[in-house]
Amino acid sequence: MNNIAIYAARKTPWEVIYPNLILLVVSLVAFAAVVYLVFLLASRTNVKTQEWLKYAFFLAPAVLLLLVGLVYPTIRTLIMSFMDADSAEFIGFDNYIWAFTIPEILVVLRNTAIWVLFVPVFATALGLAIAYMTDRMKNAATVKALIFMPMAISFVGAGVIWKFVYDYEPSKTQPDTGLLSSIVKAFGQTPPNWLLEAPLNTFLLIAVMIWIQTGFAMVVLSAAMKNVPDEVVEAAMLDGASPWKRFVRVTIPMIRSTIVVVLTTTAIGTLKVFDIVRTMTGGNFETNVIANEMYSQSFRQMDYGHGSALAIILFLGVIPIIIYNIRQLRLERTER
Repeated sequence: MNNIAIYAARKTPWEVIYPNLILLVVSLVAFAAVVYLVFLLASRTNVKTQEWLKYAFFLAPAVLLLLVGLVYPTIRTLIMSFMDADSAEFIGFDNYIWAFTIPEILVVLRNTAIWVLFVPVFATALGLAIAYMTDRMKNAATVKALIFMPMAISFVGAGVIWKFVYDYEPSKTQPDTGLLSSIVKAFGQTPPNWLLEAPLNTFLLIAVMIWIQTGFAMVVLSAAMKNVPDEVVEAAMLDGASPWKRFVRVTIPMIRSTIVVVLTTTAIGTLKVFDIVRTMTGGNFETNVIANEMYSQSFRQMDYGHGSALAIILFLGVIPIIIYNIRQLRLERTER
């Protein structure tokens, strides 16, 4: 009987795939039928009814997904941030007081502020400089492709790559696998343990993010510079402006809105940085940031109150950047 039961329990791959395939086909047919009925109904109604059907059919699903995937989790997280670790008792602002008084969390907030300050500024500045210089090169496409290539690498992959770069070998008999340590030893110096030395390790992690984001900034700003009218540049040349003055006084003001977009986009991405820190240091050695600490509090220590409070702090940090971006875009439209 046991052999018969085991044999009956075994299924071929086709027997496993077949029911799921049938379910997929039925779902697609049902969806197509609903779409057909909606368009058939719309074709037999007046224009006003067609407008309402258009909003109901195309906008309602998007709004529903937005409510389920964003609005509801945000409200629930906000409520949980005022509850205890098990979300069983209301404790008021205790979680927020904890976040702004505990020395370890103050280090987390400080590190996050350093990331948001350095990454957007340096990534945008490097991207702008590279875009300006490569546009005058013969092999500009190849150079831009190489600089943009890190954007195709995941943050986890980038963290693994740069962890090898920062690798430290204390033994003098073993060869160095870390590129940075090898360079320092080549000059006769003793390298530190890069990822253990605070606050140096934080800036070394920031360098990884800048390496990734520079390609994005370069591509966007290069496209913006190509849209600068040639007449404006030629007028500046006739006035005797040097290339540097043309760049500073003509090009940069003309692409100011694009620079703001790149800065704010990079800043929002930097606020949510998690993978690089988690992969390279795990948040240890004073390298922790809000996103990683939020994960640790919620899913490792199972303290949903602290984790939710950190999530809300992160959310509140993003809002001013978004508001500033929207105001700049509106200001640009009014100037046009």
